[in-house]
Amino acid sequence: MHPTLSPAGNAPAEKENIPPLKGRDIVIVGLQPWYFATGCNAKNIAQELATYNRVLYVNFPIKRNAYFAKDPDPKIQPHVDILKQRSEKIKPIGPNLWEFYPGSLIESVNGLPSTSMVKTVGWFNNRRFAKDIREAATHLGFKDIILFNDNDVYNGFYLKEFLSPSLYIYYFRDFLQGYDYWKKHISVLEPQLLRKADLVVANSLYYAQYSATFNPHSWYIGQGCDLSFFDHTRSFPVQEDIARLTGPIIGYVGALDSARLDLDIIETIARHNPAWNVVLVGPEDDTFRQSRLHQVPNIHFLGGKPFPLLAAYVQAFTVCINPQLQNQITKGNYPLKIDEYLAMGKPVVATNTQAMQIFSDHTSLADSAAEYPALIEKAIAGDSPEQHTERIRFAHTHTWGNCMLELYKAINHINPTHQ
Repeated sequence: MHPTLSPAGNAPAEKENIPPLKGRDIVIVGLQPWYFATGCNAKNIAQELATYNRVLYVNFPIKRNAYFAKDPDPKIQPHVDILKQRSEKIKPIGPNLWEFYPGSLIESVNGLPSTSMVKTVGWFNNRRFAKDIREAATHLGFKDIILFNDNDVYNGFYLKEFLSPSLYIYYFRDFLQGYDYWKKHISVLEPQLLRKADLVVANSLYYAQYSATFNPHSWYIGQGCDLSFFDHTRSFPVQEDIARLTGPIIGYVGALDSARLDLDIIETIARHNPAWNVVLVGPEDDTFRQSRLHQVPNIHFLGGKPFPLLAAYVQAFTVCINPQLQNQITKGNYPLKIDEYLAMGKPVVATNTQAMQIFSDHTSLADSAAEYPALIEKAIAGDSPEQHTERIRFAHTHTWGNCMLELYKAINHINPTHQ
């Protein structure tokens, strides 16, 4: 079974005579609440859809044990406060766009011993969640909704049955089955959810191909990027914590997540040439914090930085890297940071995963840790203004306009009446 694949083009929808979705009521659920400070694909998609439609962005429901915890997770505190203070749960966040804080508490399911128990408890959780969504949608006058599920298996598993949307879209952008925390139940439930979705859209070819083994209506829509902060025409001030460094800077920007990144690659690069500065900008997980990388003198951990400052670091890098592991998590995961690196014109050396194939003409790809140093040396020695310009051009083909074009094509492909 092969997915319906359409590579993201370079023209907006109207230039290809693909009409945007207009005049519809759309409900978005997913893994990331709007109130989280970090951006995510679902937020961008919500804003794009709200140009011509009414959109309700639903924050995930709060678990009962988290609500009554003595030390609640600060990340969900805004939601907990709204429930405890009985504040307004529907908030306008833009033209045609609302954020919703569901009021019903749900039970935690991931730690249950069997997937059948997860499905049973999940049915009651989804019923409560659906009731909240239905009430919010009714309050806003939504009718004949399109339901867009951003990769949330547990909270979205039965929503098609409870909400009876005119179209149920599952957005596949992360391989949750690859994580130890998720895989026991998600590896069973996600294929079932893929089968019953009306349409599956994915931001990588691998995810589209995987989804197509369960649902023939699987479509690659590409990845949109907001590169406004990564403006190669600007001259950013050199940040104080790297101003003292001399010699080439081999840099990485992003979370230092040991489930995705290969510590051996980073150490191999640093030990190959002590004159290189390996600069890592991003928060560390426990494995990174406790690793021997902290004893390597030319590896510099700078911690997390505000997003608007990241371009200043990338501009200072000689070569950018993405030292990923090769595993089920990274195999199809779209590496947004590559677009950010390329938008600054920087040479890039990265692990050769399936998702990286779309960047193969503009990056150097390594199949092992041992290959990284030579590719970095070649990148340092062989960079040119022509390559710099071509990298920038290519990065800017990955726009949200192109991504939405592919989404509209997908919807029109399975049901032209939705346009």
